[in-house]
Amino acid sequence: MAERARRLSGVPDTPSEPAPDPAALLHRVARGDESAFERLYDAVSGPVFGLVRRIVRDPAQSEEVTQEVMLELWRTAARYSPDRGSAMTWVMTLAHRRAVDRVRSAQSATDREDRAHRQEAARPFDEVAEQVSTRLEYEQVRRCLGSLTELQRESVELAYYKGLTYREVSELLGTPLGTIKTRLRDGLIRMRDCLGVAR
Repeated sequence: MAERARRLSGVPDTPSEPAPDPAALLHRVARGDESAFERLYDAVSGPVFGLVRRIVRDPAQSEEVTQEVMLELWRTAARYSPDRGSAMTWVMTLAHRRAVDRVRSAQSATDREDRAHRQEAARPFDEVAEQVSTRLEYEQVRRCLGSLTELQRESVELAYYKGLTYREVSELLGTPLGTIKTRLRDGLIRMRDCLGVAR
């Protein structure tokens, strides 16, 4: 238990060792190198857990998702390609997907229960009115997103719909962090104006 907590905290065995290169480790893991996988685990499990915890919130589920991500890295290391971005970005993208999948799965279960309760309690026209209202809101947001520039829209979707940090958006799009911050600010102002949200 202490070993797993140490690994998830990202504290290395020997702080004086140079940080391992995740890309090189992934290539060795792809060839079935177990010692490389242990080093990869030590190098990335802390950041992965941090990202997953921000999305999933629940500590126990965050540990489970982190373990699933590490297992996926062991199985799919050969899919990593340096021309798609840094190894760390690739790892964090896998972690983000897994975390979002877990949240969606939990949300789907909650939504199913909520729908069942609403169907029992609500009159038919209430449900129809709610569906129409939700659909109209969705269409308005989609229309406003369509009014943004491509970089603004992509940045907003990654940061606010996929939960990436500004730095992660910057790395994923290969665009300077300052540019991403400016595009997000401008994009959100345009979205607010388009949606008619009061300042």
